[in-house]
Amino acid sequence: MRIAVLGASGKVGRLLVDQALERGHQVVAFVRAPDRYAAPASAGAGQIEIRQADVRLPETFPDVSDADAVVSAIGISKGDGPGALLAGADVLAEARVRTVWLGALGSGVSTNAGGRIYQAIMRLAVGKELAEKAQADQVALKAGATVFHAPDLAAGPISPTRHTVPLADLKRPLLPPRISRASLAALMLDEAETGHRAGAIVVPLR
Repeated sequence: MRIAVLGASGKVGRLLVDQALERGHQVVAFVRAPDRYAAPASAGAGQIEIRQADVRLPETFPDVSDADAVVSAIGISKGDGPGALLAGADVLAEARVRTVWLGALGSGVSTNAGGRIYQAIMRLAVGKELAEKAQADQVALKAGATVFHAPDLAAGPISPTRHTVPLADLKRPLLPPRISRASLAALMLDEAETGHRAGAIVVPLR
């Protein structure tokens, strides 16, 4: 497959690129500053192409229609200001390509789904961004994307028991849920390959 990765220079984005290449896919890595992006030293069985892209400049955003699937790991970076996530969702909605979108558990329709402690942490850590995350999710969903409402992310290996559940089936935990970034990346790529949950919100679990 030819998989485009948005936010390829971020913590999750780099793992998406690495794992997609290891699976033998062709990868198009979308980054704001290609000159500062260090491509993987080994591409494994896959191939990588790097393209400059900024969702805040949709009129110059490169075409993604040559990809079989797009996996978005874009977030709100320091200095972005409001609108970056919504702009990214709008760009992908126009592209009409199978999309896997990274959202956040505790935003929009998943508010309180991670438990009271988790939601309190989200309000403190994310705060004003919660509303934009919810808006961007709705744009992505309307366009048929699979939206991952990821819980707290941590370092660590890919979990052999990783899985996703539909948001409606998530049992509210007592303690804040957590998953490794590597496990999240693996689950997002699984969905990019199959498209089994298109148009739905899922929660990745370890």
